[in-house]
Amino acid sequence: MIARTKIKICAGVLGTILIGTVSSAFADDFWEKHHGRRDEIVDRLQNQDRRIDVKVAEGRMTLDRARRLHEEDHRIYFEEQNMAVLDHGHITKAEQVALNQELDVVSKQIGD
Repeated sequence: MIARTKIKICAGVLGTILIGTVSSAFADDFWEKHHGRRDEIVDRLQNQDRRIDVKVAEGRMTLDRARRLHEEDHRIYFEEQNMAVLDHGHITKAEQVALNQELDVVSKQIGD
């Protein structure tokens, strides 16, 4: 009886994990399909965030410089959010180009 209960619990946990994984993958696909421009910008912001953190961890960037770069990325993120509000959750091609240009400036400041 105890073994059956453990098996049921394990099956329930595995099922929940599987459903969560599939739901997450579906959500990512939906976002990419319906908000591709915004997805690109958010992906770039996440990549830059990771690059800054790696440089700090390796001792190749000061915390103060990292803080300033993170603040610049946050400003760009909020700009993207505000643009999307004005167009029912989407950004235009011109807005995407402008945001990418701003991201390029920050990316160059982060360096290799």
